[in-house]
Amino acid sequence: MSNIKKGVRLENVSKIYLDPKTNKPFKAVDSINVNIKPGDFVTLLGPSGCGKTTTLRMIAGFESPDEGEIYLGDQAINELTPNKRDTAMVFQSYALFPHMNIFDNVAYGLKLRKVPKAEIRTKVFDMLKLVGLEGMENRYTNQLSGGQQQRVALARALIVEPGVLLFDEPLSNLDAKLRVYMRTEIRRIQQQFGITAIYVTHDQSEAMSISDNIIIMNKGVIAQMGTPQQIYYNPASEFVADFIGEANFLKVKVSAVESDAITVDLNGIRFPVRKPEAAIAAGEERTVMIRPEGVRVSETGILPCKVILSCFMGSYQNYHVMVGDTLVRITDNHPVGRRVFNVGEDAYLDFSPIDTHLM
Repeated sequence: MSNIKKGVRLENVSKIYLDPKTNKPFKAVDSINVNIKPGDFVTLLGPSGCGKTTTLRMIAGFESPDEGEIYLGDQAINELTPNKRDTAMVFQSYALFPHMNIFDNVAYGLKLRKVPKAEIRTKVFDMLKLVGLEGMENRYTNQLSGGQQQRVALARALIVEPGVLLFDEPLSNLDAKLRVYMRTEIRRIQQQFGITAIYVTHDQSEAMSISDNIIIMNKGVIAQMGTPQQIYYNPASEFVADFIGEANFLKVKVSAVESDAITVDLNGIRFPVRKPEAAIAAGEERTVMIRPEGVRVSETGILPCKVILSCFMGSYQNYHVMVGDTLVRITDNHPVGRRVFNVGEDAYLDFSPIDTHLM
């Protein structure tokens, strides 16, 4: 592909709608700033109504921002219609032409660009081979499975060599096993081409598995931007921590701050936690976040607890315990050979400071 590795920049972009119930304006997207590097795979993630799809549609040109400016590379594109932007969209519904066979669906964008027939034929066959549809060019869309239709939609978007590839929840209509396979294929093809990709989903595991960076949105604003690892291990808020996976929250008071360590107090019990990057002072009330896989139930440990759920799940033992009035969920991976605690038993939570995150 020739037109690749274009970045996308949004500067103070807002989209304002009129609430049909109150007849008052509200910001579906509220003054967001985003800088996507060329060649990155970035996912917009968040609950329904958070503004992620509206943001994608503004980049594509299907919606116009009411405030701010959108740039593709160094070009401001607010005034450009979708067909004038160097982007291509893969839709949730696939948006294929049912009266055309696979060849003509994939070739459609090239025909609009008046590409010579011989070149179209070569490019289409190369693209069908890339997406695993070689030899199926004469079939119609109603003869294809959902996964095959999604491959046609991907091929049709890629063949026009866009600077940026946009995905609007493209796998939501597929079954769970096929979704996992197709997201791997999308990531493989994106990396092979080095194309910039912006992907919208509400599926946290999907976002974690394919993204270079994730943008988590909530109520029209950006809650956090970062790599999957940064967001998972260093969430900026309880909303982010809870949205990107399971998380336990312990309300504590900071009892000591040293150059390389933080000590917190929970119900009179003091224990060390990982020091955050932000400044912190003794006496502050904070929240310690611990992922379920970062803590174990033990006969000895840091925090006393009572087991209220103990369930064998094959690869892990699932526990729910109470620490005072706080529920803590635990994923004890590969529990073979270790003691299993039963419901009603008293035990302790044991964890390392590195598995904690102070918010």
